[in-house]
Amino acid sequence: MTNKVGEEIKLIFSKLYNQYGPQGWWPLINYECSNTTKTGATKGYHPLNYILPKTRDEIYEIILGTILTQNTAWTSAEKALLNLNNLNAINPEKLLSLGDDTLKETIRCAGFLNQKAKYIKAVTNFYISLDGTIPTREELLRVKGVGNETADSILLYAYKQSEFVVDAYTKRIFIHNGIIKENDNYNKIKYVFESNLEPEQSVYNEYHALIVEHAKRYYNKKPYGQNDRLLLRI
Repeated sequence: MTNKVGEEIKLIFSKLYNQYGPQGWWPLINYECSNTTKTGATKGYHPLNYILPKTRDEIYEIILGTILTQNTAWTSAEKALLNLNNLNAINPEKLLSLGDDTLKETIRCAGFLNQKAKYIKAVTNFYISLDGTIPTREELLRVKGVGNETADSILLYAYKQSEFVVDAYTKRIFIHNGIIKENDNYNKIKYVFESNLEPEQSVYNEYHALIVEHAKRYYNKKPYGQNDRLLLRI
């Protein structure tokens, strides 16, 4: 990877951070804090607090969130988490005690309820089996419903591991800026970032969150990045 690419990746991070500030990911529904400067949901975010999650159930809540937000907006996933919280089911053992129909109805607002109910049960059983240990990426990828993006999100946000998360927004921004190519796969893009950034959990955390914030503003509608004055290359 050329030094020029590394310099651009670092420069973009600096521009995004200076523009939007710390994002406070991953949100926790019972955390009494917020980030009112961001787009969409604002509650539960904790800017500059990288200690969270601290408890077993907070870690589990983030894992649930990574499943619930697949193919849907975070606002819908958040509603599903609030529904589960109303049933005191943001706890692995309590969630597994829910009947299938109850679980599906509770998470209906997040879409794909049949599929996600199966994924939630699978990842919950896996989480219990860990007995407090940190899973490897390979172990996570063997769990039904956990792909590359979900595995890296779990490791980065739930377990504070330095794994860079790549999503559709990452591709849109960095293809638009000529740093990655249209046909680059997930692991190649992940390598581009990880080989050009210090392996610091806080940096990976903020960079992914900042990409999402910027993309929501400028990369949600085609042509992507048309009005992007922050990153648009000359």
